[in-house]
Amino acid sequence: MRGVPRWFAVLAVVATVVVLGAFSVRQAFAPAAFVVDSFPTQLPADGFTTIQLKLRSSTGRDLRGLQVSVDDPHRAAVESVVVRGDAGTVSLRMGVMPADTTVRIAANNIEPFQTQLQLQPSLSDSLGDGTPDFLRLHDEADREVFRRWFTLLAESQFFQKQTAKEIDDCASLLRYAYREALREHDSAWVSSVALPHVPALGGIRQYQYPFTALRASLFRVREGSFSVEDLNNGVFAQFADAKTLWRYNSHFVGRDISRARRGDLLFFRQDGHHLPFHAVIFLGSSQIEAGGEPLVIYHTGPEGKWRGEIRRPTLAELMNFSDPRWRPVPSNPSFLGVYRWNILQGTD
Repeated sequence: MRGVPRWFAVLAVVATVVVLGAFSVRQAFAPAAFVVDSFPTQLPADGFTTIQLKLRSSTGRDLRGLQVSVDDPHRAAVESVVVRGDAGTVSLRMGVMPADTTVRIAANNIEPFQTQLQLQPSLSDSLGDGTPDFLRLHDEADREVFRRWFTLLAESQFFQKQTAKEIDDCASLLRYAYREALREHDSAWVSSVALPHVPALGGIRQYQYPFTALRASLFRVREGSFSVEDLNNGVFAQFADAKTLWRYNSHFVGRDISRARRGDLLFFRQDGHHLPFHAVIFLGSSQIEAGGEPLVIYHTGPEGKWRGEIRRPTLAELMNFSDPRWRPVPSNPSFLGVYRWNILQGTD
């Protein structure tokens, strides 16, 4: 830099440092915003579709304290939040209630971001059995949780001094345990059902009764594949007798009792009876008492002035029941077979 005074060179260096410093200060204190990659906002309310929101800070600021919330967790649920420095990924799973819901994202010193998801009705019935796919439990973990709660709730009635008021026959025991297995199992619910034993089973993640597009109507009561009209035309109801549960809400597994899994149903038809269809729940081993011998449970139904009762014999006792018409064996024409709830027949 021959010919340039030394003081001028020093001044240029100082000016550069000042400019860079000012820029750094401005970056440090400038308001930051979320930069979010594009994602679909119109989605099916099917209980399993997921989307990922990829986001970062507009100023390179770390996403410390990143928080994600949804207005209605029954319409969409936060599956995971992963943060690496100034970038993050949010995974959201759609619920089964079609409606708009708002997602809100916030982090320390970053302007909050919100977006609206539009959940459209999901009307598929991929198996053609009349059960909409949004009711089917698509995750095996959810299916196992349902089986555990369903059998625990049925078995717990055997130990109650007085059974739930609604239980007066075999079908009502099934309806009660089915419905309550699908609820949110919070402390208020536990108190309301007076369980003798509360295991750490968790809850079903896909949906909780009655927060579905069918609201409180759980059981199909007429033949046919699912269609949009079925959301409001009375094809689904809160009440269903044993015959209806057999025909429209469960599917055939086989006539060999060895194929029964916890929570499966054994159906019988005794022609000539006032109520010819009868259902028995296969419990497997007890969740309340020690011992691994497989059990079944059922309500006898009323007879005359007798209200009937809940019985919990071992499977071996039922196989050797004094009246052969009640034995779950292939040679018994009154035994319709082992059946499984339709919601446990996933489409995966």
